[in-house]
Amino acid sequence: MNVDGRCWAVMPAAGVGSRMGGAVPKQYLPLNGRPVIEHGLQRLLAHPAIEQVFVAISAADDRWAHSDFSSHPRIRQVAGGNERCHSVLNALRALRQVAGPEDWVLTHDAARPCLRAVDIDRLLEELSGDSVGGVLAIPLHDTIKQCDDACRVVETLPREHLWRALTPQMFRLSRLQSALEHALTAGLVVTDESSAMELAGYQPRLVQGQSDNIKITQPGDLELAALFLERQQRSREDKQ
Repeated sequence: MNVDGRCWAVMPAAGVGSRMGGAVPKQYLPLNGRPVIEHGLQRLLAHPAIEQVFVAISAADDRWAHSDFSSHPRIRQVAGGNERCHSVLNALRALRQVAGPEDWVLTHDAARPCLRAVDIDRLLEELSGDSVGGVLAIPLHDTIKQCDDACRVVETLPREHLWRALTPQMFRLSRLQSALEHALTAGLVVTDESSAMELAGYQPRLVQGQSDNIKITQPGDLELAALFLERQQRSREDKQ
């Protein structure tokens, strides 16, 4: 695979997962015999193009030390922040100690356990040589409604150019770090890396990913992720 530069991964994992409604952060919920976070880490580490994974962990986290990956030689732990963007920025600053400014960084959600190797391949292939970078995403096929504060429909939005952003999101180290720093200096807490790049004046590219690359946000998502992982495993076994 031809990629114009070294590739690193960042995983922000300092969140508490409050929407799941439980005491255990969602990245540590059990999924097919192991914590959610370990599935994504395994997929990133298994890809030959990724040098290391920088994982941002909360200072109050008492579970990471018990993970099978906490002492992995290609994983580096960094301090997590109050929000995702703070965690990613901490990881990028640590990454600058070993990586070059033009190296690629793939940021992946700790709560997305079903990432496929083919999606990483596609991201690397389509963005190699790109001047900006981009994100995995899925075109929207549902009818989209915009509502008011009372949940009354205000407008039906055209869906032809609407996509749902996934992760990994892939950008050059120095540009992404600068974009996040500028957003935070302006008082803007961005929810993904593409938003920071957009605020900096860039137009990230959308790379179509797989629909089973879901994010664990609601209790029912765990059952769906378990189903997707089992299907992926059967598919790999059928190809052997």
